[in-house]
Amino acid sequence: MDNSIKDKITYITGGAKGLGRAMVTLFCKNGADVTFCDINGDESKKLCHKLSSYKCNFHEVDVSDAIALEQSIKKVIEEKGNIDVIINNVGVSLFNSILDTSVEEFDKVLDVNLRPVFITARTLAKHREANSYLNIYGRIINISSTRYLMSEPDSESYAASKGAINSLTHALALSLSKYKITVNSISPGWIETGSYDLLNSQDHSQHPSGRVGKPDDIARTCLFLCHPDNDFINGQNIVVDGGMTKKMIYK
Repeated sequence: MDNSIKDKITYITGGAKGLGRAMVTLFCKNGADVTFCDINGDESKKLCHKLSSYKCNFHEVDVSDAIALEQSIKKVIEEKGNIDVIINNVGVSLFNSILDTSVEEFDKVLDVNLRPVFITARTLAKHREANSYLNIYGRIINISSTRYLMSEPDSESYAASKGAINSLTHALALSLSKYKITVNSISPGWIETGSYDLLNSQDHSQHPSGRVGKPDDIARTCLFLCHPDNDFINGQNIVVDGGMTKKMIYK
């Protein structure tokens, strides 16, 4: 157990499944006071039941609803007095031909992937501005993707949202520094959130680390960034991809 985040009030978006589930689980087991939001109420209830011996709560929220997301953040602040850690994890993807993608569909991806980063940060900043005695510790971690720097066809909305997250991250790091809040992003590579056992040797061997990533790889990186001693890491994007983006491929 890493006691460095014990009782830290933590808010995670998209916490019911995949990467978010691993984050919620790891932070709860390390003593954090976790509230997560997700649109999937059934999966959220199951996770909270599984973690019933820890401090785990959820709000059923569609993060593309700006008012609902802000109300969720404010509810945690009202109940607990502060938020120490925000992990903006929620994300959707749309891989579709640019010929068939509507402007509304493009906007929807940004409304889910990008806009919540701004909303959660702004809400916390307003609270810290009004309560300066709280400005001794803070962490915001935004989940981006290695697709911020490389793409495949038909991924415009997803790539745009992830690239923007990286830029928004360093802007927020400067704006929120007066509140002692560090802001960093993590760009995962191939993280298998489904059936890991179904992967083959070629899947693993193409990674310099010799394996495909797991959700816990990202959760542990979040935990590392939240350690109080790691406040000199700020405004950065940390790539966690088993070395794949450093591998030259000519054929």
